[in-house]
Amino acid sequence: MSTKTPQVGVGAVVFHQNQILLIKRGQPPNVNQWTIPGGRIEMGETLQQAAEREILEETGIIIKAGDPVFAFDLIQHDDDNQDQLHYVIIDLAAKYLSGKPVANDDATEARWVSASELSELAVNETTLRLLKNHYEFG
Repeated sequence: MSTKTPQVGVGAVVFHQNQILLIKRGQPPNVNQWTIPGGRIEMGETLQQAAEREILEETGIIIKAGDPVFAFDLIQHDDDNQDQLHYVIIDLAAKYLSGKPVANDDATEARWVSASELSELAVNETTLRLLKNHYEFG
């Protein structure tokens, strides 16, 4: 997908019983990598509303989204070094309310992951950095 302006995305950092909610992405960007669940913000949504909607759509988990904890750029280029996509992603802290993880939308898997399991999965580098640096998880 090529756009002339960056797209804004949101993710939710959700812990429950000493595990983190992660999804395995089924579509670009970061296909086949485990990441914090989330997606694009729709017109008129707050960051929190977008995170709550996206996590429910992708995982079936109901959350209460809180404040931003991490922000980063995701920029990918084609073979000619032309920008193909640019997302500005804002991850929010979130409280687990209810539900069991079920992969939906563009996730091929969704599950709770313990800190010891992170090294066994193809976890996205940015996700690992967020979990280790901000939460001392992993």
